[in-house]
Amino acid sequence: MRLLRRVLLAVAGVLLLVVGVALLVLPGPGMLLVFAGLTVLATVVPSLQRFVDPVRRRAMKAMADSVASPWRTAGTAALGVTLVVAGVLWGLVADLPFGGWAAGSSLLLSGLVVLGLLVYSLRQARDQGENRGTHEE
Repeated sequence: MRLLRRVLLAVAGVLLLVVGVALLVLPGPGMLLVFAGLTVLATVVPSLQRFVDPVRRRAMKAMADSVASPWRTAGTAALGVTLVVAGVLWGLVADLPFGGWAAGSSLLLSGLVVLGLLVYSLRQARDQGENRGTHEE
């Protein structure tokens, strides 16, 4: 059972890391997913722990930067919605390449992750802005 848990954590960490790296060049919260993947992988491979803090700092900065511009926020939201719509279409239209719910559900899940991380980033930015306002008074 312990081996199965380690394998599942390793697979989840690698998937998060790969999606995060892809989102570094696409609109989306790539650094947050890289951080999440690295954190999960560090539970399986302790030698990776030394990379978690530097990546966490960069992820938090990238998160703040990603919602600093309305255009970036809109681009990320558009990507998330597009992935959700594409996932539903791929699930419902079997004639599309790789059509069916196997591909559709992964697109749908990806879109929901992007939108969830966008909401998280917006809330974090709002909370940091409120904290700055209370410290200045």
